[in-house]
Amino acid sequence: MTSPIRWGPITLLQVPNLLSGMSNGVVTIAIPWLVLELTGSVAAAGLVAAISALPGILAAPLSGWAVDHFGRRIMSIVSDVLSAVSVAAIPIVALFTELTLPWIIALAMLGAVFDPAGYTARKALIPDVSQASGMTVIRLNSIHEGVFSVGWVIGPLVGSLLIATLGVITAFWVPFILFLVSALLIVFLRVGDAGQDAKAAREEAGEPHPNAWQNAILGVRIIWNDHALRALIIAVTVLGSIYLPTETVLLPAHFVAIDQPQSLGLVLAALSAGTIIGAFGYGWLSARMSRLNIARTALMATIVFFLPIALLPPLPLMAAAGFALGLAWGPMQPLMNTVVQRRVEPDAQGRVYGIQTALFYALPPVFMLVTGVIAERTGVMPVLLGLWALMIIVGVSVLLVKSIHDIDA
Repeated sequence: MTSPIRWGPITLLQVPNLLSGMSNGVVTIAIPWLVLELTGSVAAAGLVAAISALPGILAAPLSGWAVDHFGRRIMSIVSDVLSAVSVAAIPIVALFTELTLPWIIALAMLGAVFDPAGYTARKALIPDVSQASGMTVIRLNSIHEGVFSVGWVIGPLVGSLLIATLGVITAFWVPFILFLVSALLIVFLRVGDAGQDAKAAREEAGEPHPNAWQNAILGVRIIWNDHALRALIIAVTVLGSIYLPTETVLLPAHFVAIDQPQSLGLVLAALSAGTIIGAFGYGWLSARMSRLNIARTALMATIVFFLPIALLPPLPLMAAAGFALGLAWGPMQPLMNTVVQRRVEPDAQGRVYGIQTALFYALPPVFMLVTGVIAERTGVMPVLLGLWALMIIVGVSVLLVKSIHDIDA
């Protein structure tokens, strides 16, 4: 007889996961809007998005080490508290002095330092919560990524409504509160820590625990030597980096130009709604399709549905295209989690997630900066069409790499 699922541990992980997604959704829409409101420059918005992401390149590998070294739960709590402080700093500074572009860049960079640890820690907690709750890891992966995407539905919508009604500065108080609530809930999460258990076993066997630098190197080696994992990470990172400027720079610039903040929130919410369904549907898909076929379908459908967005159609069509794009891409992140959990030892998963997050922090700033500068001169649509062409090249190239076929092993 199958034991009933214990929903307590699942809830105590997934509510903070939801709140984190909401918080990041608000900040993602609020910072570019703040820069555009202050400067009127798309290039400046791209510059801020690019520079503010740079600390994550160093912070993400360190967060992977911290999660493996200090524990998954404690790092989730610490990260959320520090993220709350960094978000509150923006309206606090605005109370005492003029919020100039250098101030915005500095405070956005501060926030980027703390985010990776919370994201990595919550993801690493999935196997522990799975064991404590009796839910399979595959199903919990699907729920985890779907719930995070729910936050991205609510976050941009809340952010855009706050901007329209109370102003962009006030919007930052919402993620401040949500981050604190997230930290408090994780305090009450009582589960094991497979990473700490494996670490203790190795220490008893006399194996030294790597320092932060050695941990990062080991993470790179694990990814590089596992050809299937490497191909999947490259696909997710590169295609995500191609898309990200659309959400953070190009679409905000388009809707600022036509003075429709609510429309931006609705498009981003539609995209996230599709991502929710796609992510929640991963468990259903994994029972009917191989991991390789899920990856193939997601990559090709993403290319197809990005084109209507690039053409900047009327709002209903753009929202529909955003929903379809999210639906196509939704299964990719739970697929990634499953591959890591199946192929990487528990006490090394934090370092692998850390390197993966570092790559995602390293590449998107380049696209944000370049697209912002080009859009300033050519307009938004030509840049979106260029990104779509690049998506085709990268997506087809990844599918032609033989090593990605091994993700079913």
